Amino acid sequence: MRNRLLRITRILCGISAIALAAVIFLPIWRIDLTAPQYPEGLYMQIFASKLGGNVEVINGLNHYIGMSQIHEKDFVEFLVLPYIIGLLAVFGVLTAIINRKWFFYAWFVFFSLFGIIAMMDFYRWEYNYGHNLNPTAPIQVPGMSYQPPLIGYKQLLNFGAYSMPDIGGWIFIVVGLLLVVCGWLELRSLFKKPALSPALIAILAITFTCTGCSSGPAEIPYGQAACADCKMTILDKKFGAELVTKKGKVFFFDDLKCLFNYEKNHAAITEKPTVYLSDFTGESQLVLASQAFLAKGESIHGPMGGQVAAFLHAADRDAFLQQEAGTVKTDWKTIHQP
Repeated sequence: MRNRLLRITRILCGISAIALAAVIFLPIWRIDLTAPQYPEGLYMQIFASKLGGNVEVINGLNHYIGMSQIHEKDFVEFLVLPYIIGLLAVFGVLTAIINRKWFFYAWFVFFSLFGIIAMMDFYRWEYNYGHNLNPTAPIQVPGMSYQPPLIGYKQLLNFGAYSMPDIGGWIFIVVGLLLVVCGWLELRSLFKKPALSPALIAILAITFTCTGCSSGPAEIPYGQAACADCKMTILDKKFGAELVTKKGKVFFFDDLKCLFNYEKNHAAITEKPTVYLSDFTGESQLVLASQAFLAKGESIHGPMGGQVAAFLHAADRDAFLQQEAGTVKTDWKTIHQP
């Protein structure tokens, strides 16, 4: 019996196998590009067997800076990736059926190696894509390369590039976390019988179903990103702001005044956004605008003339009001007039 899997492990393996099978048809990774001339942004999605999004538009832009064209036929990965993912799913089903610890650990090693090799291959492609430039390109910047970030944000000339897992990628991440939990439970069971409560099972299920949930705002890349409105480089950590559209597009601003102006001029894409403001204490902490403690006054000098300061804690705001004459309390509902 010591070689058999726990019931919870078999259940989670079965669920993980089904989820992995779905990844074959879902976007795994996504690269977003934002620039002044494309206020709605451009994006490219990577599936197991194809590309999606604004690939042709991106190829047109790449021509001017000497980057290679992106074509599905050039990726041998698209020929084998669906089969590898399908094999991972089959392994999951067999793990639940065979019900042996050694088979589970073999699947875990297979899954882990695939994840490592896949990310290494993705980085290799990004490196070649961003460094092997056509020397006769119309636009050439000496010493400049255009490698997209493996994950996160990077400024490439006047484009901001975001690289993040898409829904299929988040499924991979959550399945990996579930396998780690299962592995820990199986090892623990060799020494002590785990007391699994319905609450733990519920938590695992919720974690699995929340694969696409955002964990919070993106960090503002001070000194790198340009304000989406005034195009100035964002430097002052006391006044940075961030707007996230309903579609998940992220825009950075160096001043709340710029954010309001951008909303006014781009109402079609900024309807009911989520807004985050930098804590005026300068700790680079972002706080949800509707929950921020705000102060307003002429003694507050934002980079573009804004006169509003946001605080994460009410005590910090109140201390600031006592030191600065002419400043008053305010709130997001009062100052935000889209």
